[in-house]
Amino acid sequence: MIVAVDGFSSTGKSTVAKLIAVRVGLTYIDTGAMYRVVTLEVLRRGLIDEAGNVNEEKLNKCLSSMKISFKYNEEKKCYETYLNGENVESTIRSMDVANHVSSVAAIGFVREFLVAQQREMARNENVIMDGRDIGSVVFPNADVKFFMTASPKVRIDRRFKELKDKGVEVNYEEVKANIEKRDYIDSHREMSPLRQTADAVVIDNSYMTVEEEVEMMVKIIETKR
Repeated sequence: MIVAVDGFSSTGKSTVAKLIAVRVGLTYIDTGAMYRVVTLEVLRRGLIDEAGNVNEEKLNKCLSSMKISFKYNEEKKCYETYLNGENVESTIRSMDVANHVSSVAAIGFVREFLVAQQREMARNENVIMDGRDIGSVVFPNADVKFFMTASPKVRIDRRFKELKDKGVEVNYEEVKANIEKRDYIDSHREMSPLRQTADAVVIDNSYMTVEEEVEMMVKIIETKR
């Protein structure tokens, strides 16, 4: 079984997908984290200049050496992201990574590389996968498709609170600018832009609790099993 969860940034896609994975017994794959991992490596290797331009030639050469995986942390009861065996779950959530991830994700060969990995991960597993193009490109024949949305202000407020709760020094305007930039790039990029498919169940969670979302989505998933 394949469940696709697409939508705008800061709509809580990963949060609900992780909970549903445990609840329904699916393997969780965070595709957004995969793009963040590549972005982290771009930053670590100094492959992006001050203007935000990525050295695509060098990135293409080192891409195949990036081994991305997910492991369930029994103690924390959550999935965590690994790069070549290193736990980078916290590192990839930084504002520095967030400010550049949409630009990196718009690079064609990066998307091709990660989409191939995503399809391979789901080859022999029942999965729930969240991202921007899961239902439209990666798995257009997914058993269930969700499209998550919320008002821009709600999403900005959520992201700001999340970062502050983690002790990240950030101001509200910086978060607002980041969300707006990512929305534009994700929706307007040439390859695999963010879009709502006709067969996706749209969930506007502006005024929903996480528990309400999970309950609604689980009921829909169960009808397809």
